[in-house]
Amino acid sequence: MIEARNVTVSYDDVVAVDGVTLRVSDGEFLALVGANGSGKTSLVRTFNGLVAPHEGEVRVDDLDVGSNPVAARTAVGMVFQDPRDCFVAATVGDDVAFGPENLGLPRPEIRDRVESALAAVRMDGREAERIDALSGGERARVAIAGALAMEPAHLVLDEPFAGLDAPTRETVRDRLRALHRDGTGVVVVTHEVGSVIELADRVVALADGEIALEADVSGDAAPDPAVADRLTALGVPLHEHE
Repeated sequence: MIEARNVTVSYDDVVAVDGVTLRVSDGEFLALVGANGSGKTSLVRTFNGLVAPHEGEVRVDDLDVGSNPVAARTAVGMVFQDPRDCFVAATVGDDVAFGPENLGLPRPEIRDRVESALAAVRMDGREAERIDALSGGERARVAIAGALAMEPAHLVLDEPFAGLDAPTRETVRDRLRALHRDGTGVVVVTHEVGSVIELADRVVALADGEIALEADVSGDAAPDPAVADRLTALGVPLHEHE
């Protein structure tokens, strides 16, 4: 479980997250939505200690994140909006293998995880390629594969579909659907709820750093009209590329 309690995050005099309390249950698929600048990224970066809240606390599996950052980062895999923030190795295969290697897994299991994760983002067979030679969309796919290879209890993806072509988007969605079905908690941060509405159990919308809407959707292709109207009013498109 991920639990934020009265979390406030500020940058100088600007409040990015304002007293948010949010619980993400084990195995839940949460769509965290909102217009650009609503506080989504700042909030999720507190989940594994990349951002320390100025007020409140965050707990993962009942451990305080600030006091247990290694445990939090093992339990919460994160894919950043800018994939360059994720890379630690020069080649595709070495980068995706980095996390499992740090878990001390045997080489055969690391190899299997790398192959499976790369196949999930349609990058299989490209382990030897240099990351700096990839396109922006390909780098995004490698970043997602790196998180998938960790097989975390909770997977947080910040705008994971940005820069991906339609077939890869669908492949990634299929993988997220399978992970959710198998019990992995998934949080997708997006300003386009249409990209994940069919997958999500719940939608939480932020506006000006506060929770403006919270609704169960349970995999509905189209949310309740009242929810849809509220999302539209908050500047969250209900359909991709709207």
